[in-house]
Amino acid sequence: MSQDRVALYLQDAHELREGMKIAQYAEKHGFEAVWQAESRLVRDAIVPMAAFAAVTERIKVGSGVINNWTRNIGLLAATFLTLDDLAPDRIICGIGAWWDPLAANVGIERRKPLLAMRETIEVMRRLLNMENVTYNGEFHKVKGIELDVVHGRREPRHVPIMIGATGLKMMEMTGEIADGAVLNYCVPPEYNHEALSALKTGAERAGRTLDDIDRPQLMICSVHTDKAQAMDGARWMLTQYLAQQPHIAKASGVSDEVVKKIQSILGWPATKEQIKSAMPLVPDELVQRITASGTPEEVKAKVREYVANGCTCPILYPLGDPYLMIEVFSDGYSE
Repeated sequence: MSQDRVALYLQDAHELREGMKIAQYAEKHGFEAVWQAESRLVRDAIVPMAAFAAVTERIKVGSGVINNWTRNIGLLAATFLTLDDLAPDRIICGIGAWWDPLAANVGIERRKPLLAMRETIEVMRRLLNMENVTYNGEFHKVKGIELDVVHGRREPRHVPIMIGATGLKMMEMTGEIADGAVLNYCVPPEYNHEALSALKTGAERAGRTLDDIDRPQLMICSVHTDKAQAMDGARWMLTQYLAQQPHIAKASGVSDEVVKKIQSILGWPATKEQIKSAMPLVPDELVQRITASGTPEEVKAKVREYVANGCTCPILYPLGDPYLMIEVFSDGYSE
């Protein structure tokens, strides 16, 4: 394995037990982390994280990302304490501000997202540091609580907290208060310039530099010896995401007109037939611009572009054969 950092991203495309095998394969091939998604109402992140942690020995296991609205802060800290019990010093907490319309549809009013995130991270850090916490914030009000470990390790837990930020204000705050930023996917490599500038501003506010902020980045990776097949794999995913997560469409520069056309075809949840009929609206140029899709050499070249634009560790979401993708990147992506 070269010095190139690389990680794996899993959502719900694989049976859970298959995901466990994929995580083991990634560990065997030198990947540094496996991240589990939690976005649509399909699969929570915590159960798969525990499953991956239980069948591996070295690879880090991250949430990519959970949200800061649906778990009480005491439970959130206790959950990551428990994961750290299972895999000491291998757990990463990736957390984001969620998105509408999904949040609104389940009754969550996402207001003051910056303040809500700041409070979540402050209280969670103190709890994982095994402090007794009283906190009277706008979103979190706790009174004399602590992680009540009677049996087991009482020492502070080392769980890096990474914010999955997309907007620039959240990115700036990430530079100020988090251990790192989980940069989003479905964006062109040059999107990172603004993101890094915001991270740097926030880092300097806290007396840090940009180098102190880890910047792993999610990337759709559709690799196949047949380029057309690889492109269609990514196009399928993009069609669904552009309709369901408008903030990603905005960040990737997709026109409102295209998004509205796709949304007019797709229901929620979208059926395979709807996705297939909307796929032609997503052109090859867009697929190539915001994903790593194509032959092994083409996907490696695209990943290098993201790294050249500030990503510190690609988190690759395999569309197609995950074992092939892991093998392609087992020796890194340097030329």
